[in-house]
Amino acid sequence: MTWLRSFREVVRSGLTIEETRLEPLLALRTAAGMAIVIGPALWLVSPAYAASAALGAYSAGGATFQRTWRPRKVIALGAGAGLALSTFVGYLAAGRLVTFLPLLAVWTFAAGMAWAVGSTAGIVAATTVGSMLVTVTLPTSVGRALEHAVIIALGGVAQAVLIFLFPIRRWGAHRDALADALAAVADYARRLRHDPTAPFDPEPLMTARDAAAVTPSQARTRPPVLHGPRGLAERIRPVVAALADPDVGAPAEGPGRDRARELLDAAAEVLDAAARAIRRGIPAEVSPGSTDALRVDEKHEVLEGPARQAAERLVELLGEALEIAGSGGARGKTPTRSRPAGAELLVRPTMFRLVPIVVRAVRREFRLDSTVFRHAVRLAAVATVGYVIAARLPLGHGYWAPIASVMVMRPDFHRTYARAVARLAGTLAGVVLATGMVRALGPDTHAFGALAVASAGLSYTLIRTGYAYSQCFTAAYVVFLLGMGGQAWEQTVPERVVLTLLGGALAMVAYVVFPAWETPRLPDRLADWLAANGRYAAAVLRNYAEPTREHHADMRGALLASREARAAWQEAYDRARQEPVRPRGLTSREAQEAQEAQEALKGFGRAAMLMESHVPQADSRLVPEAERFAEALDADTAQAAVDVRERRNPDWRRVEEALHAWEGSTGDRSPVVRCGAELQKRALEDFATAVSRTPLERDVGSAREERRARAAVAAEGDGSGLAHRGG
Repeated sequence: MTWLRSFREVVRSGLTIEETRLEPLLALRTAAGMAIVIGPALWLVSPAYAASAALGAYSAGGATFQRTWRPRKVIALGAGAGLALSTFVGYLAAGRLVTFLPLLAVWTFAAGMAWAVGSTAGIVAATTVGSMLVTVTLPTSVGRALEHAVIIALGGVAQAVLIFLFPIRRWGAHRDALADALAAVADYARRLRHDPTAPFDPEPLMTARDAAAVTPSQARTRPPVLHGPRGLAERIRPVVAALADPDVGAPAEGPGRDRARELLDAAAEVLDAAARAIRRGIPAEVSPGSTDALRVDEKHEVLEGPARQAAERLVELLGEALEIAGSGGARGKTPTRSRPAGAELLVRPTMFRLVPIVVRAVRREFRLDSTVFRHAVRLAAVATVGYVIAARLPLGHGYWAPIASVMVMRPDFHRTYARAVARLAGTLAGVVLATGMVRALGPDTHAFGALAVASAGLSYTLIRTGYAYSQCFTAAYVVFLLGMGGQAWEQTVPERVVLTLLGGALAMVAYVVFPAWETPRLPDRLADWLAANGRYAAAVLRNYAEPTREHHADMRGALLASREARAAWQEAYDRARQEPVRPRGLTSREAQEAQEAQEALKGFGRAAMLMESHVPQADSRLVPEAERFAEALDADTAQAAVDVRERRNPDWRRVEEALHAWEGSTGDRSPVVRCGAELQKRALEDFATAVSRTPLERDVGSAREERRARAAVAAEGDGSGLAHRGG
């Protein structure tokens, strides 16, 4: 992508309105937390103390809107404490540049490394840098600095108390995550009615798993309805895929296909009903027609073989979903069957036990080629350089330049540039709006305080609709806050605009000078996904060779690792497509090759998922040939991952030999696993074609055309062909 086209995409992304559900009650509660601390401070003490209280309450309230599964009152308290600490420490070193600049560099570097823990930690840490930069101009002694730090912390305490006293949709984020997972599987079942090989994005299931991890204290108060349905969605997904697939499930045409569509439609309605029940906490009803469709008549059922097994298993799982949909979120009414016996809670560490985990995460990222490490270096350099430049300009409030840089910078190119554009646009609009109101009202401290609270409430309301629109009211909030402190608008408005432009420009330049492009990392991400998929497929096959509890646990762990590797690849690929890194960037041909390799790995993983849906029980017949094929897959995919990293063509010699030996064995104990093995081999061949590096030795174009022709012939046939599939 060229720089010009990249800038067009950046501007469009930065000014895009995101369609999301507004949460005005949450915004009202957070704005009330600001009013609670601003009012008494303004009335009893002074505007300077009111400004500190507003800073703490605003930043702590904004932290609670970040995506996190921990209690929001804990987030508010943590943010308030971090803001107070940065304020006090910043004042102690604020006497001279020779002491303050090293502190600023170290603090911003640590804030950048906080992204190793997650986006919420990184964003909250960035707000502490802003607090350090703003409040160093307020106190006049160590005692006053301590007082301001305490007041800032009280802003976080006020937000936490309001969250405790007036909970809004308790466990709402967790309910939404679980409901989204069930709704995603419902949509998947509905799409399978028309496209038996429709792809499925596992991100909702991954998010639901993150939400299901709780601390011991959360486990005691979590609603029972949130205990089991996540595992239910996980188990239903491969079953509906196996039922719809013409190779291992219902036939491509005829009464069997009609029956499969009927079951898939009923499954979608039941899962949607369960999702609504969990999201709203009320019982939901399913139409009698869908309930009747879920009855498998042993005498008149048209499905046979593996398709019949998948249908029976689906009916059993949907029976559990029906009970969940009927019980809603009432305490004590969730059926015990929705949580399998022996299932363990996903334990989330407490805040204190999180410390060694954070240390290990930061240590893993402490290397020059790490995206997080390079982000931390950029952040520290830009903050210090911006502070020095702004201090030398004939403008007041020089801290606005480094604050603008710190708040817009992200570890990747696209979000950094998009937020810089959005911040400038939002700041201009907000400053113009607030300036007009300031000129109309004249100097009125109490009116400015009320307007600051109102602007903060609107900023919270629009925080998820787009950074530019939220930033508009944030800029107005700052203008009103400074007006409350006695600053004339003629002094603040031009400074705010010029310094915001300077901070955004520094952030953009920093990414050009010291980037962290994802494009060169694509082969590594692709290799990681290939190796993880190979381990998952081998783990599924070992369950056919010897179905034990240990092998089942290995299969589950390999599946989760495969999903994480796929998500890492997808994120890297999406970033790489937006990076203007010529001549090292993705050309159209390389992008096509990456897309084809991605589709091949999706097909490879989908074949393993189809086999997983029919994994035998402990008392079932074993498939000894599956063990040899599993060993071959494990070895070849591991070696192929190395080949991809080193730009060599992968080789599937062991897989071909194992499959050939399987073809020569007597007796086919499991047609599903045998068909799945052939699908996997075909997907690996497609992958090798996509990543081929030696066109003189192998006619890549001819291979692709042959594959497309083969897929077209299979699609026109009766569905029994082993065409390439995306998953």
